[in-house]
Formats: sequence, structure tokens, C-alpha cells
Amino acid sequence: MDDIRKFIKNKPYIIWYSKNYDGLSKESILESVLNYGNWNDYLFIENALGIKKVNSVFSHLKNQKRINLRPQTINYFSNYFKVYA
Repeated sequence: MDDIRKFIKNKPYIIWYSKNYDGLSKESILESVLNYGNWNDYLFIENALGIKKVNSVFSHLKNQKRINLRPQTINYFSNYFKVYA
């Protein structure tokens, strides 16, 4: 988890709404990377957490009552995890 926080500190444009990087959850970091990061940012998170954990966090995010992910993002990663997770 520390690797992910260091990564986010080096890329403040991903989580532009907070300066409290140490207080961020995996869910908020993944959500921000999916919304504002690029493919390399996503791959870093996947390598740090593992694809099974990322899939689990993504499933939790997309099944919440209030979803902050774009429909295209949900569709893409739902299909991605069907193939690779």
C-alpha cells in the first residue's frame, strides 16, 4: 500500500481533490486512477495490488449505490476482468 501512496504523491493530477495522500483508501485511489490516470498508471496499480485484488475493489466500486465511474470505464474494465482475472 505504501508503494501506491508514493505513486499517487508523484502524480498529484490523479487525486487533485486531496493533499492527504496517507489517508486515502484503496478504493479512492483505484477510482481516481480509472477516472483520471492513463493505462500505465493502471498497470502500476495492478502490479502493486494484484489483478484479483483490483478486480475485487473494482467490483465493490461498480456495485455501490453512488458510482463515480463513467459507464464506458465500467464496461471496459468489466470485460477486461472477465478475460484476465
